[in-house]
Amino acid sequence: MNTQYRKSLPGTSLEYFDTQAAVDEIEAGAYARLPYTSRVLAENLVRRCEPDQLTDALKQLIYRKRDLDFPWYPARVVCHDILGQTALVDLAGLRDAIAEQGGDPAKVNPVVPTQLIVDHSLAVEHAGFEGDAFEKNRAIEDRRNEDRFHFINWTKTAFKNVDVIPPGNGIMHQINLEKMSPVVQVKDNVAFVDTCVGTDSHTPMVDALGVISIGVGGLEAESVMLGRASYMRLPDIIGVELSGKLQPGITSTDMVLALTDFLRKQRVVGAYLEFYGEGADSLSIGDRATISNMTPEYGATAAMFYIDKQTTDYLTLTGREDKQVELVEKFARHTGLWSDSLKTAEYEKVLTFDLSSVRRTLAGPSNPHALLPASDLVKRGIAGKYEQEEGKMPDGAVIIAAITSCTNTSNPRNMISAGLIARNANKLGLTRKPWVKSSTAPGSKTVKTYLEEAGLLSELEKLGFGVVGYACTTCNGMSGALDPEIQKEIVDRDLYSVAVISGNRNFDGRIHPYAKNAFLASPPLVVAYAIAGSIRFDIEKDPLGYDAQGNPVTLKDIWPDDEEISAIVKQAVKPEQYREVYDPMFDLSVDYGEDTTPLYDWREKSTYIRRPPYWQGAFVGKPDMQGMRALAVLGDNITTDHLSPSNAIMLDSAAGEYLAEMGLPEEDFNSYATHRGDHLTAQRATLANPKLFNEMVRDEKGEVIQGSLTRLEPEGKVMRMWDAIETYMQRKQPLIIIAGADYGQGSSRDWAAKGVRLAGVEVIVAEGFERIHRTNLIGMGVLPLEFTEGENRNSLNIDGSETFDVKGEPSPGAMLTLMIHRKDGSNEEVQVKCRLDTAEELSIYEAGGVLQRFAKDFLQSN
Repeated sequence: MNTQYRKSLPGTSLEYFDTQAAVDEIEAGAYARLPYTSRVLAENLVRRCEPDQLTDALKQLIYRKRDLDFPWYPARVVCHDILGQTALVDLAGLRDAIAEQGGDPAKVNPVVPTQLIVDHSLAVEHAGFEGDAFEKNRAIEDRRNEDRFHFINWTKTAFKNVDVIPPGNGIMHQINLEKMSPVVQVKDNVAFVDTCVGTDSHTPMVDALGVISIGVGGLEAESVMLGRASYMRLPDIIGVELSGKLQPGITSTDMVLALTDFLRKQRVVGAYLEFYGEGADSLSIGDRATISNMTPEYGATAAMFYIDKQTTDYLTLTGREDKQVELVEKFARHTGLWSDSLKTAEYEKVLTFDLSSVRRTLAGPSNPHALLPASDLVKRGIAGKYEQEEGKMPDGAVIIAAITSCTNTSNPRNMISAGLIARNANKLGLTRKPWVKSSTAPGSKTVKTYLEEAGLLSELEKLGFGVVGYACTTCNGMSGALDPEIQKEIVDRDLYSVAVISGNRNFDGRIHPYAKNAFLASPPLVVAYAIAGSIRFDIEKDPLGYDAQGNPVTLKDIWPDDEEISAIVKQAVKPEQYREVYDPMFDLSVDYGEDTTPLYDWREKSTYIRRPPYWQGAFVGKPDMQGMRALAVLGDNITTDHLSPSNAIMLDSAAGEYLAEMGLPEEDFNSYATHRGDHLTAQRATLANPKLFNEMVRDEKGEVIQGSLTRLEPEGKVMRMWDAIETYMQRKQPLIIIAGADYGQGSSRDWAAKGVRLAGVEVIVAEGFERIHRTNLIGMGVLPLEFTEGENRNSLNIDGSETFDVKGEPSPGAMLTLMIHRKDGSNEEVQVKCRLDTAEELSIYEAGGVLQRFAKDFLQSN
């Protein structure tokens, strides 16, 4: 600890670390030039870094150098139940491994405070037009997840430093924003700015509060939990100046979808963005949080806003104690983290976006960055004239309309807008089309409270948008079953049907197996599409229906005006609502009694929780990367949903067949996501997305066939992906995956790395990797390699019939040799870049993965 910089914080009895003094000692006036991100990272270094490393680490920030790794120590780890449970299953398995080697398993605990929120396991089996949908869905959730919840309840007492928020309370990111983040923490009488990592790519949502909060893979989160520093090199820090203000009737959803399109085109992948300017100043925390939540959709790592009056007003609104609000302002003003102090910050690159340019918009049909202005629906071929036979669903039928996701339900303006459009539609006699499965799933119970206060919850319920749960639901692919008659008609007619949701992800195959596409939209627009009933409907012009006098009613006739929204938000949203919800939720006390066993009693027949296999078999010893065969040859934009889907398990899938063999009834198969604590189920999800295009599998015309398929080599036989994986596992055949650009984008899903590793994949060669997935691969002992510019699977004529070797010693930035041995006996050597980017990542890879390294270190030190 660098105690010479520890000083009294004026106006308080607390102390802080004077980061400005430490930075300006190296170069006078340097602190004033630092962006917000660098100031927070510098404080972390001054407070936590070893004294002999401090000067060199600070120089990385001051001079924008990227040649050395420096540590940062997140103050908290937040987890949703899927990856959080998986991480704790890994730690429980680690305890077993430690005990077998003579160590004390009770000593294996998270060192960093860890908060787990159960929010990913509720499916919308009962829709919002059923009065008791919430109770029914919760009962199904408890029944299906009994094994999982048994294990999670055990972790409360078995592990120290773990808090668990049980199911039915909300979504991790919204709870983090509204309650868990104090913005400024106090420990050992020292005040410091809050930081955290989370096992979900949307963790940056609380960047809106000025809190560096990033999504990491479950494996990296485990490493941080166990007290290891997270090492990084200085990221690109890009200033994003927001000018102007939103036009009347334009929502924060419209804004963020337009920004996502803009920022993706600017290639901000991996960067930390800092939003500032007149436009940023005018945005509420709800609006800012919408932008920060969508960080992974535009590919950045963080989306920071500074601390200002919007921050303190929001903390007051959400029921934080006055003393805490005062501390946040005093600390931020004194340490240069308040907005006024950031006017001298310098950026290597600045982007400008005019908020007044935003129009009403959707995103789709299958990517969140595919901007689709509502006025362009006809021009793009999405909307237009369509036929509808009497008593049948139309072409483009909206089969799911879901107000879902913390991205939008955390913003009271969005939810009030949805309530108002429902009220206006009800007044004019408009109704939801009968084939639309509608639902509202807020990320916080406060939403229901203020909608009731405003008299708008009953209006939403009347239109079929009752509350079905407080969880991720449809946004996470947990949209539940369709009415059997509707499903039959879709199949029999091969009907083009879609989902319209207020979520943040609409990748192919994610939302529902029978929704061929999914479109992202604001909550009020979701309500409008439930009334329209088809994506072919020109939402800006076509009549949604007719009033009692026979006059056509269009969207503009029911769209609420901004002044009414503002007035209702001011009247209906109150601090006491947040206190009433969160005070009892966080009244957590745990009895670490003598009866608590440090080892979990694994249930032999469970398909949800199983002792992990990471200390045996293929995980013992370093891969030799010789004679590898291609499991898949893939194109650009492969998502973690392609690599390990999260949606419902179908009976005819490999996982479905396995669960049936285990005696589980089809109605309780649940989702792939919920089974990730059992590797025997979860590994059957590997590359199991039916929307996958594996270029190894082609028809007679040479066109790539869609499906979870591959070609078994050397036989050349096309088969289901899992069947090929099983065959290769029996042969102990090492595997490789060849891919295009942006490999692994999407959710921070550790099973997208675990699944391929268990299949025997030792190396992945791609044109580029998304950050979180790349670290997950390393955490599982899979080597990520990158083609040099101008070379790719096409230029090298790779078709999957080859075998591959890798020559050279992996190290950060090293050039290795990929040897391609072709079927005709010819050979080719290609230079590829090793994407172990830091010494820390090399250390993890050489140990065989995060858990293997921790076990070795633990046994050596205990």
